[in-house]
Amino acid sequence: MQRAIELARLGTGYVAPNPRVGCVVVYNNQIIGEGWHRQYGHAHAEVNAIASVKNKALLQESTVYVTLEPCAHFGKTPPCSLLLVASKVKRVVIGTLDPFALVAGKGLAQLEAAGIATCVGVLESECKYLNRRFFTFLAEKRPYIILKWAQSADGFMAPAGNAPYWISSSESRLLTHRWRASEAAILVGARTVLADDPELTTRLVDGPNPLRLVLTHAPLPNHHRLFDAQAPTEQLSYKKEQLAISLPKILNSLYERNVQSLLVEGGAATFQAFLESGNWDEIRRITAPRLLSAGLKAPELPSNAILTREEAIGGDTLGYYIPQKP
Repeated sequence: MQRAIELARLGTGYVAPNPRVGCVVVYNNQIIGEGWHRQYGHAHAEVNAIASVKNKALLQESTVYVTLEPCAHFGKTPPCSLLLVASKVKRVVIGTLDPFALVAGKGLAQLEAAGIATCVGVLESECKYLNRRFFTFLAEKRPYIILKWAQSADGFMAPAGNAPYWISSSESRLLTHRWRASEAAILVGARTVLADDPELTTRLVDGPNPLRLVLTHAPLPNHHRLFDAQAPTEQLSYKKEQLAISLPKILNSLYERNVQSLLVEGGAATFQAFLESGNWDEIRRITAPRLLSAGLKAPELPSNAILTREEAIGGDTLGYYIPQKP
């Protein structure tokens, strides 16, 4: 199952709004086939794994390990549960059940009805974490929201003045571009566009550019780099001084359009609106080892933010936080 999780991660940035899924076929304690969901609308992990098995006769004595319950409905591809039944596999081990209404236990039921032995819940927490965007999207009916900011050691995001300023290291900036390639959309406020004129692309890494979103109460001129042809950009309007109130409606519109995850990169007012409204699932705070003494204050971590891990990135300190569950 751990190998299946590793395979699933290879689909990052390419399969949304579908979940990332990996699959391994084992015969006599040896892996004889493996696959993952590579591209939205293309073959699922189970299809690729079964196809990779050279001797199909071995499938009848094989165990299939899959990170998420096999789909049981006709969508862009046929049901994977029926493929496993037709392949006459001996056993299927499932990391976690699929909460999507068209699956939700139906894939498991089809396998069991065909007499295939099943096991559910192997590395379940890891499999759920792998697809936390997918699970949150279905449960909360909004995108999975990541707030990311960089700050000085004394808590400032930028010095006084409007000139663009890099606080974090080059290694941290490279990591940020990898994060962008993993999410469906990236969002900033209008002040960030006016002050920094960012591109918000993945130009430093190989990976897809996310949809670029700008929160604004007045249309922005199209000479900014956000409006180039590298990736689509949309302006999301709200009434002045009412961003926190407008956020649920904005997030619901993204949900209705199948935007499953959102990376928020600034600025201060935008971060504050997400924090005040409780609309966040993860905070990634980069702290650089420098002092600014004055300038634009970084957001305060909310009282319910729990540090899950901390690591060094090119001299910076990166902390990952999640909200404490009630």
